Amino acid sequence: MAVTAGDRAPAFTAPGTLNGERGTYALQDFAGQPVVLVFYPGDNTPVCTRQLNAYTDDIDQFLELGAQILAFSPEDLDSHEGFAEHQGGFGFPLLADVDKEIARAYGVLGPVGFYRRCVFVVDPAGVLRYVHRGFAGSQFRTTDELVAAVRDALALAP
Repeated sequence: MAVTAGDRAPAFTAPGTLNGERGTYALQDFAGQPVVLVFYPGDNTPVCTRQLNAYTDDIDQFLELGAQILAFSPEDLDSHEGFAEHQGGFGFPLLADVDKEIARAYGVLGPVGFYRRCVFVVDPAGVLRYVHRGFAGSQFRTTDELVAAVRDALALAP
């Protein structure tokens, strides 16, 4: 059963890269602040590239609210680093979900096992407050929509 708004966000730990530095990222590392989880189908694809660049261009809007963005795809860290380097870097880490376990936990896999473009906002207490699951051909959620979702999550947090 897929998680929905109001559910506790499934815990995860995943390898990631930010500005060429590799590390391990866990949801619990960001307890006490809102987290935007971006699931994107693939590195170096047109829509994903536009999406991650848009969020990077607008990163200050997220940072002003204390929000951390974490972006997941099923590619490995080598792919993520090449993608980020080719784009001049992103304002948040790219996490590798090679075995798709995190995607399964959040219910973002499509019918044939591919990542769907999805976004979740987790409030500071670890509760999902915004859930958007995309479908084939859907556009990504805009910064304005996600910033509003973070504001709502902050207002609802205990």
